[in-house]
Amino acid sequence: MSPPFRKDATQTKTALLASARPNSSAQEAPISNQARMLLDEATLLFESTFGVSSDDSDDDKSFPWYCSMAPGRVNLIGEHVDYTGGFVFPMAIGYGTLCYGRGKLVRKSSRSDGMGAVRECRVISSMQKDAVSFCPVIADGEVSSLETYDLKSPHAWANYVIGVVNNYLPDLSSLDLVFCFDVAIAGDVPLGSGLSSSASLEVSVARFLECILDAHRDNELAFSSSQDAMLKYDGDADKGRAIQRALRCQHAERTYCGTPCGIMDQFVSSAAKQGSVLLIDCESVDYEEVTIGGDADAQPPTAAEDLPVVIVCNSNVKHDNAGGEYPIRVKQCDDALTALQAVDPDITSLRKATLSNVEAAKSQIDDVTYRRAKHVVTENERTLQAKTALSTGDFATMGQLMNASHKSMKDDYEVSCREIDILVELAQGYNGVYGSRLTGGGFGGCTVSLVQRTAAEGFMTYLKAEYKKNTNLECTSFQTMPEGGARSIPLEPFH
Repeated sequence: MSPPFRKDATQTKTALLASARPNSSAQEAPISNQARMLLDEATLLFESTFGVSSDDSDDDKSFPWYCSMAPGRVNLIGEHVDYTGGFVFPMAIGYGTLCYGRGKLVRKSSRSDGMGAVRECRVISSMQKDAVSFCPVIADGEVSSLETYDLKSPHAWANYVIGVVNNYLPDLSSLDLVFCFDVAIAGDVPLGSGLSSSASLEVSVARFLECILDAHRDNELAFSSSQDAMLKYDGDADKGRAIQRALRCQHAERTYCGTPCGIMDQFVSSAAKQGSVLLIDCESVDYEEVTIGGDADAQPPTAAEDLPVVIVCNSNVKHDNAGGEYPIRVKQCDDALTALQAVDPDITSLRKATLSNVEAAKSQIDDVTYRRAKHVVTENERTLQAKTALSTGDFATMGQLMNASHKSMKDDYEVSCREIDILVELAQGYNGVYGSRLTGGGFGGCTVSLVQRTAAEGFMTYLKAEYKKNTNLECTSFQTMPEGGARSIPLEPFH
């Protein structure tokens, strides 16, 4: 893992903050074909919903236009351990969520559009029928948290947006300003697939808000309420922003959307690097970039044509992390920790436990608690081994670790299902597949397989036919490699 964050005692707080401005080239990236299609979709949605476009002559030019995007993710290994401080090994994928719209900061006392109408924050999604509007509540000159919708409301999806906005309000606490924006959202991460559509949405919204904040005060307003935390990153503003953004989005989902999620999904969507898998330490909230077959000390080095590809297969059996079994597993991990601490008080988290600790406590805990703890402990070990295997080009070992991970999730953590097990069994028996496992929260969703490049197309065709034969359901597969994380998209070439 990367060394702990350093604090240089010779640098003043002012100097560190001054050096913590983001690198604009890292924040913006050329638009891909996928982003271009989502931008087209969001633009049409914006115009049909709000009745204005950036090209209109009567457009209020005082409201700048912005575009942001954040990816979904697939986790190669390290499942259901992020909420216990463990190690995870995800990468961003070529599907994501795009926010397009206009906005600025306005004075609390004058939230109007110049034509006498009160301007609210308005948001519309391509996956929802109606736009949702909200406005920060101002009492005694202070902005309080935005109210969210009941989780059973048809508008509950907006809580992901509202929750993120709430987490950026502290950056405005010392100013007479509030957010005012209209946003259209388009995305292509399959809902309920276990590829983190919710984190992708949250992080994209966060990046959009940062565009508004940065425009107001030359990159100094966003994260201004997190100055002490930003000092940890020793002047690396891009890293600091990415991690702080992820933490804010995680807090939004946990607090306003009813999901006791870990940090992995928001982290990789925010901080992912093109061409790298991230080994994330969910306890220290730090990460290491790992290139597939890219270890300079590997003997012999892996040739580009010999690098495997990642195949994601959607079972099209959907799950909902906010309900059912996910919160139960979180509670079971808490119970397992309590049981282990009764045996050894020095175990402060399941991350700190060893398999021998779990075995020592076996006689004093029930079988379910034992198996949950066993999964977490062994999955952390597998994830650290996977980092070494993948970086050195030992893809056979990487595949074995993925296979063992799936068996643990199926038998010990019990988050798999018949359809997923069929896909994994088909994959593990196919020539050219190193390994395959369930990825994501479980109870449906997707599998991830590490596959020889030359076998990829045939493998996806095989999965489609055999899955249909075994389940009478359609599965959809795609090939991917590590993509980049959250970014703003310059609109000048397109408007």
